[in-house]
Amino acid sequence: MGINLSRTVFQDLLAWAKRDGRKPLILRGARQVGKSTSVQILAEALGLELVTLNFERFPALSNLFLSNDPQAITQLISLQVGQSIQPGKSLLFLDEIQAAPQLLATLRYFYEELPKLHLICAGSLLEFALESPQFSMPVGRIEYMYLGPLTFEEFLTAIGEQPLHDFLKKYQLKEDYPEIIHEKFMRLLKTYLIVGGMPEAVKVYALNKDFMDVERIKNTIIATYQDDFSKYAKRGEENRLREVFEKIGRSIACKVQYSKLNPNVKSKLIADALNKLALARVIHLIHHSSCNGIPLGAEINEKIFKPLFLDAGLLSTQLQLSFLDLANVDELIFANSGAITEQFIGQHLLYDQPSYEKPKLYYWQREKKSSQAEIDYVISQQQMIIPIEVKSGKTGTLRSLHLFLQEKQSPLGVRFSTQAPSITEKNNQENYRILSLPLYMVGQVRRLIDSNLPSFRS
Repeated sequence: MGINLSRTVFQDLLAWAKRDGRKPLILRGARQVGKSTSVQILAEALGLELVTLNFERFPALSNLFLSNDPQAITQLISLQVGQSIQPGKSLLFLDEIQAAPQLLATLRYFYEELPKLHLICAGSLLEFALESPQFSMPVGRIEYMYLGPLTFEEFLTAIGEQPLHDFLKKYQLKEDYPEIIHEKFMRLLKTYLIVGGMPEAVKVYALNKDFMDVERIKNTIIATYQDDFSKYAKRGEENRLREVFEKIGRSIACKVQYSKLNPNVKSKLIADALNKLALARVIHLIHHSSCNGIPLGAEINEKIFKPLFLDAGLLSTQLQLSFLDLANVDELIFANSGAITEQFIGQHLLYDQPSYEKPKLYYWQREKKSSQAEIDYVISQQQMIIPIEVKSGKTGTLRSLHLFLQEKQSPLGVRFSTQAPSITEKNNQENYRILSLPLYMVGQVRRLIDSNLPSFRS
């Protein structure tokens, strides 16, 4: 049985492959999010012979790149692997290139002298090489593409629910919304919160629907991330990285307080551990923005942030929420003060941008004694600053959302909850609207905003 692990990013890969003036491409993302698989699928779709070099498994392969002559390099590779490399007929894939980062400097020569050759690089820990002050990239001669876990909609396709996927893609606000369809989506959302979006876990679930197998895969992935600590931790840091990694899941949706992660370790050392985990892309740091204008990143406070895990399914495993919790959807959703649902929305918003843009996401908070407030996430769309609140169930106040909309004079706020879609109308006291969407529609929020822009701004 074939499993359709179709990714939205695949269309971007196809566009890159067919573009004139194509530059060597670097895929960036955490280990096991599907970088290598995406490259294999691309080669098959285009009828290109895939030539793969893995520098983590075979470090000596870097000796093939001692020359800056792409013709000489490709000839040596052909002799080594026994495959002919021909521009227009081959796809050269340099995998785990962080193990030989000096090779990246040669990409400029491939761009200038062999522009017809399809060349893709990837590396799970590449960010550490790119951060090194001794290393410089061939600026202007490469392209980047960022890859995260499968989205909920990609998950639907993988498990054979293509009609539901298509329904979400075509849904327009104010259309009739059958309760029975909403309930089915909620059941599948509950499943996604456990399985998550890591390709191997999704594939196993799609094949046999066995949650025990899914848990085994997720635990293996987490162990792999922990095994990587020795590759980028300095002497004496590995245990601290492991401790922070194991505890960070309980800080999702909360402003980070170093003392809660370890009160006996200096804040600077905890901060360094968090930054390393972020470079490995197993977590993301969502910073506070003052939200007074666009771009939102122009007014961030580096000292105020909350963590986001890579994937909801991995977070469920870290928090010891497994298939045994699936008996009651409300019990699952309310567990851990909504951390799982905020993780779900956050990881989707983070990657709901063009794949060539570095994933970024912000939140907002005010800590005045008389008026504390926090907005879970803030995005910009069509020159609007849009606050987003995530509610774990059907109820819950929106005090912070109303306060933000009034204070920032924003025309639109978004609430994600377990309820069906709706829009509140403006009134004399509130010169804004609130778009309420079910949690599983997070992948459609930007499209729905765009298609209803005139009414939101009027």
